[in-house]
Amino acid sequence: MIPISWVLFLSLSLFTIGIFGVLARRNLLFILISLELMLNAVVIVFIAASRYHSASMANSDGQIMYLLVLTLAASEIAVGLSLVIHMYRQHHHLDIDKLNKLRD
Repeated sequence: MIPISWVLFLSLSLFTIGIFGVLARRNLLFILISLELMLNAVVIVFIAASRYHSASMANSDGQIMYLLVLTLAASEIAVGLSLVIHMYRQHHHLDIDKLNKLRD
């Protein structure tokens, strides 16, 4: 069995990469991908905690949380991608700095 510290390190690494992607990128699609990476890191923690705290396979709280986060991520991508397509059709670019200046 894989130690919980390794799983938590993997999750922390993915979450850190996701935060860096959100803060450093200016493209809206990459920001959405980074948010998905952060959600997946949280799901890994849920599943690892569920597996670590239950001795039997009967406790499936982590898997249930995975399904809830998966549906949340799917709805986020559907709405976010439709907004991205609408912004690209209207302004012909996806640069956050240029889109932010449009509101002034």
